Amino acid sequence: MKDFKDYSLKAHNTFGIEAKCKRFLEFENEREAIEVAAILRTAGEPYIIIGGGSNLLLTKDFDGIVVRSAIRGYEFEAADSCCRMTCGSGEVFDDMVAASIEAGYSGMENLSLIPGDVGASAVQNIGAYGVEAKDFIVSVAMVEIATGNVCTITGEECEYSYRQSRFKHDWKNRFLITRVTYALSRTFVPHLDYGNIRAELERMGIGEPTALQLRQTIIDIRNAKLPDPKVTGNAGSFFMNPIVGRKQYEELAAEYENMPHYEVDADRVKIPAGWMIDQCGWKGRSLGRAGVHDKQALVLVNRGGATGGEIVQLCEAIQRDVKEKFGIEIHPEVNIV
Repeated sequence: MKDFKDYSLKAHNTFGIEAKCKRFLEFENEREAIEVAAILRTAGEPYIIIGGGSNLLLTKDFDGIVVRSAIRGYEFEAADSCCRMTCGSGEVFDDMVAASIEAGYSGMENLSLIPGDVGASAVQNIGAYGVEAKDFIVSVAMVEIATGNVCTITGEECEYSYRQSRFKHDWKNRFLITRVTYALSRTFVPHLDYGNIRAELERMGIGEPTALQLRQTIIDIRNAKLPDPKVTGNAGSFFMNPIVGRKQYEELAAEYENMPHYEVDADRVKIPAGWMIDQCGWKGRSLGRAGVHDKQALVLVNRGGATGGEIVQLCEAIQRDVKEKFGIEIHPEVNIV
């Protein structure tokens, strides 16, 4: 187990912001997770639990304990047409997706290249291109901090919704996730009707993609429009796409003829936040050392030396403009600490 004092978190947030914590704990197995839970119970310090830092914005030093899982590895439990894949919570999520496809199991191709760790997928219900982690999560193994007890819950008990779970609300900071089990399939059923997936496949002359071809297509699309955090600090999509009532959508669609949208159900419609931000003229603009990516307006970037406070100021300015222009409130997907 790693246990460091006065620890820099710069390497643990993809915005590349310099901030420190009073103490940093990292566990590599379930036994160490139980030990960490005991420390958190007795230390009397505030604490936060992080993953790979790809969904984190630090605005100041943290006067408490930061906890991270480093449990690696995965194993398959195969049946006739399906498979359950159990992964350590500290495993890189995209490495897990690649490993599942290499082993001949499919389902999560559209989630390729999403940054972060496996444990975060269960907390955040990550999603992309019409697919969400909740579609595959069977169970989550964890240690209860208050008792040190080891327990496993089902995906249904997590009460997943768009970018939400109980881990972000009534279960926040209550558990240390150790492993996540996903349900995969031997039969490849591609999900192609979201964004420009079909157009990109047609451009490459691919009519019926394999799972590996679809994964590579998703990777190419993401690489073309999202900045590499190793080069330009960012946390990917900063805002959640708002879901509005159908009446509000129809009123806006009458005013903005080419407004993109995605059907949620009979009463609700999802409107891309990036499109609205672009319509407000923010794409490519900066506010001090924080800016909006010039290829994807949903992504806020660190132009170099930006503080978390500067990125928050940019976030708030964008929120005000979108609210004024469209009457819609957009909210950060990123956790702001």
